[in-house]
Amino acid sequence: MWPIYKEMKDTKLQFEHVITLCRDLFSKKLHDYGPAWRILRPASVTDQIFIKANRIRSIETKGVSLIDEDIRSEFIAIVNYGIVGLIQLELGYAESADINVNEALTLYDKYAKSALDLMMAKNHDYDEAWRSMRISSYTDLILMKIYRTKQIECLSGQTLVSEGVDANYMDMINYSVFGLIKIEFGD
Repeated sequence: MWPIYKEMKDTKLQFEHVITLCRDLFSKKLHDYGPAWRILRPASVTDQIFIKANRIRSIETKGVSLIDEDIRSEFIAIVNYGIVGLIQLELGYAESADINVNEALTLYDKYAKSALDLMMAKNHDYDEAWRSMRISSYTDLILMKIYRTKQIECLSGQTLVSEGVDANYMDMINYSVFGLIKIEFGD
């Protein structure tokens, strides 16, 4: 899908590299499980992202993990669940795995591109401020976005001034990508 580069400082290329890693795992899981996630209601997707973000924060706080999955793998999971969440918002949840692997990957690519486009626009306006942030701040921001999303879900999406669940999923994806870029390429 996107080329992989070892040495790069360009944010767009780094984003594409990280998304390639995430998509590769997503594709492998589609092979193994099919699109079983189609049965998840959006609130369940939000809870899955919460589990992953909470585990990252726990590892950051305790400094040790007793399970053989690191922070990197949890950020990848947040990217992939965030994209699943966006797909579920578009299609609605299903009673069974009702799309094939190719359809799932096409939808994945659509939302990965949307996340990239959003990141590029915000990156322009914020002058890459994320590069000066700590990875632990991305974790906290993801957790805050999760709590916002849960509140929006409790309100059945009826907000007064706030963006919707989809915008929060996009931000969670992008904060996770920032964490992955820092892990993959350093500061």
